[in-house]
Amino acid sequence: MTTRIAILSDLHGNRAATEATLAAIDAVAPDAVYCLGDLVGYGPFPNETIDLIRMRGIPTIMGNYDDGVGFDRDDCGCAYTDPAEMARGQQSLIWSRRETTPNRKEYLRSLPPEIRFEIAGVRFRLVHGSPRRTNEYLFEDRDQRSLERIAAAADCDLLIFGHTHKPWQREIGDVLMVNAGSVGKPKDGNPDVAWLLAEIAPDGAVSTRLQRVPYDVAAMAAAIRASDLPDQFARGIETGGAPAVAQPSVAGTQAATVPSAG
Repeated sequence: MTTRIAILSDLHGNRAATEATLAAIDAVAPDAVYCLGDLVGYGPFPNETIDLIRMRGIPTIMGNYDDGVGFDRDDCGCAYTDPAEMARGQQSLIWSRRETTPNRKEYLRSLPPEIRFEIAGVRFRLVHGSPRRTNEYLFEDRDQRSLERIAAAADCDLLIFGHTHKPWQREIGDVLMVNAGSVGKPKDGNPDVAWLLAEIAPDGAVSTRLQRVPYDVAAMAAAIRASDLPDQFARGIETGGAPAVAQPSVAGTQAATVPSAG
């Protein structure tokens, strides 16, 4: 029997986007659901977003923002290069630390750095940024030799990660590397949430499909503007992180297959 796994990442305090994603996942009724972290930051509903994941008991990885807020750190680990963006990120961190309740911070501190499992001989490794660091950005245009080194040391057949908010997938060596995109703060020019559906056949063949789901972006943007958070965060979810016109919502826009594991 084929096993289906749903994976979501980078929710960032966006309650409406998270609710829409969970509803879409419920409709598919997968065998398991996993979250790659960053439940908080940027969005106006950190506590409510945490509760949506925690109350369902969804296995979740600690993202860099979860670490920053959970441990009340002075840095979210975002590696900003633009001074204005860095200032907004710091404002987001301080705001999220202030608004997130102590018991939710305790939950964030309890999250593991990665999740591993095996299905039909296929070894899965789920991380937030990379196998090396929680806050390492694995962009699609990263130097091929660097990706090859990461894949060679990943000790898995399927490496799934988030953090960049830009979905992509490619087979590097013997490893299928998949970025699951972002639920709460997409940056690929499409404001619809992104989540990943992986299907594992009994013979170990794997297919992955990126799912896109619309949600009430206007209401969430209004909630950001009603808070003390920067207006740029509202514009970011309205545009999908880019000034270009957003693409139409399409489910299953990416697909790939890995051979059976030995």
